[in-house]
Amino acid sequence: MRLASALFVGLLAAPACAQAAPATARPQIPAHQDTVALLGAQSVRSGPTTGDAVVANVKAHGTMTGARTVLPVLGQSIDSTGGSWLQVRLPGRTLKGKEPPATGWISAANTRSSATDWHLVVNRGARSVSVYHNGQKLRSYKAIVGKRSTPTPRGEFFVEENVRLPGGRSGAPFALATSARSKVFQEFEGGPGQIALHGLIHVGGTLGTAVSHGCVRLANRSISWLAARIKPGDPITIV
Repeated sequence: MRLASALFVGLLAAPACAQAAPATARPQIPAHQDTVALLGAQSVRSGPTTGDAVVANVKAHGTMTGARTVLPVLGQSIDSTGGSWLQVRLPGRTLKGKEPPATGWISAANTRSSATDWHLVVNRGARSVSVYHNGQKLRSYKAIVGKRSTPTPRGEFFVEENVRLPGGRSGAPFALATSARSKVFQEFEGGPGQIALHGLIHVGGTLGTAVSHGCVRLANRSISWLAARIKPGDPITIV
């Protein structure tokens, strides 16, 4: 879909609840997250051997920016032949595509190990985005989240792409397109219902409310600060 619309509910979706939810326990945020950059396309398997079923395929580059795909690593395994495997968190569904599993196994061959010290937490009840660095809360921003009928899905996700949006595009100046997908919209204005954190240009709204289609809207200054630091593969927890 076109970038502006592709990201919306991709990019225009945010946490749900038309009314504030009860306070949620503070999540335990690790100081570091291992990640892996794909140097080529990967077949994703249900387990850590070539005999396990292929459950998804992941491209080496993002569709919107062309940036290299980076995935959070959840585990490692060595098979009977000495082959190394990585359990990774997977990107969300593509347009018209089948819903992929949340995690799967890829060969460690043709990948590059990396890591991140950054972690974002979207709190739907508090309608906020908290930024963690090295496991410590660095700052928190008020946000607009999804309304009751189009909530942001809870769960563990990650940034798929960091997108700079031209000033005339809705959601500018930046969008952090995540692996989360709307549970309401299988398709939204030509896109797969991708959830993103983005700015307020041409969408507006009052921070601290729940009125979006599912994406998380932030003040332009806030999303600009995040976009300068958060990169593909960085984890996002939505509670």
